[in-house]
Amino acid sequence: MTPRSAPSSTFLISRIFLPFALGYYLSYLMRTVNAVISPDLTRELGLGAAELGLLTSMYFFTFGLAQIPVGIALDRYGPRRVEAALLLITALGGVLFATGESLPTLASGRGLIGMGVSACLMAGLKGFTLWFPREKLASMTGYVMSCGALGAVTASAPLEAALPFIGWRGAFWLVAGLAASIAALIFFAMPEKDGSHPRGDLRHALRGVREVLSARVFWGFAAQSAFFTGGFMALQGLWAMPWLMEVNGYSRALAANHLFWLNVGMLIGQLSIGAWAMPLAARGIPPLRLMQIGLFVSLVVEALIIGEIGSTLVLWCVLGAVSASGAQMYGVLSGLFPIHLTGRVTTSINLMAFVGAFAVQWGLGGLLDGLRASGMGNASSLRVAFVILLAAQVLSFIPLSRAGRYKPVS
Repeated sequence: MTPRSAPSSTFLISRIFLPFALGYYLSYLMRTVNAVISPDLTRELGLGAAELGLLTSMYFFTFGLAQIPVGIALDRYGPRRVEAALLLITALGGVLFATGESLPTLASGRGLIGMGVSACLMAGLKGFTLWFPREKLASMTGYVMSCGALGAVTASAPLEAALPFIGWRGAFWLVAGLAASIAALIFFAMPEKDGSHPRGDLRHALRGVREVLSARVFWGFAAQSAFFTGGFMALQGLWAMPWLMEVNGYSRALAANHLFWLNVGMLIGQLSIGAWAMPLAARGIPPLRLMQIGLFVSLVVEALIIGEIGSTLVLWCVLGAVSASGAQMYGVLSGLFPIHLTGRVTTSINLMAFVGAFAVQWGLGGLLDGLRASGMGNASSLRVAFVILLAAQVLSFIPLSRAGRYKPVS
């Protein structure tokens, strides 16, 4: 397949979209799996809230640490080779977690998993910019994100139902096999885009990173990425379950059911964006405005959840749906930079999301331990922590609301 040929829809779906979609499905499955298995980990290992937060957030730490090197590698070597190689690290991490008997071993396995899936979404977005017209990128982002949402759905009620039969260790053995299989599919089935990976030395690659990180427009989206995207991942991946069990008083099964509908909401939101992004843009609602509206609504929904106003199940489902709009930041921000920097742009802003997710996930655990040590109850401690997160999101919405002044690169 050469740059001048016109690939068919079948080719684009089967050879480009599907392999990336499977990779991102696995990535999001691993991002949220600890929310359901956390009671087992706590019971088996005797973990406190801070230790559980640290164990779970190791995924975000190594994921974030890998983003800048991954961005350089994607622009230099292409998404096919980078993602296939990294998914083998995921498989190794799955084996280590499945066989681990101590917190350091499990944390190391979790860290390897995070590093291994660190390119799954970014490689897909890079591949889409190479193979799809720019006007379709918002829809493609929505569709691939919906595959991640499907992974999150799998890691909620379905996983909770399967745990009595396979156990949490068996689940991670399955993850290891799936990661190795997807790596093989990507490497052997996906084509390369000829002439799409300009060569240059490390100094040239780092110059591109510096160009991205020194741009004022980049920092206009950084706080939103950290506290909206990262904050949502921290809730979805861990702290939603304790909230539902401690504040709302639900059983683990009922809390997992609510988490299931949170993820179903995210799936519906991403599919809706994929289907309606182009028609909405034609009607004067571009991806940036769609993101601003969605994240503003998410602030309102979170306030209602904290105040316990309305149907809990409906609120968590709606939160998943409107939070899906935050993923449009990747395409919006990429459009504000030259195409040869797209790998470094998306991984740099993704770094902000995972720094935020790590800080919120671990930070909330430390805050909860501190509040409980001072004599505050579990439910009250969670309310204080969630209010602090909401306040950070409100502050981060201010620069996002003014992002329309930046103009896309033609």
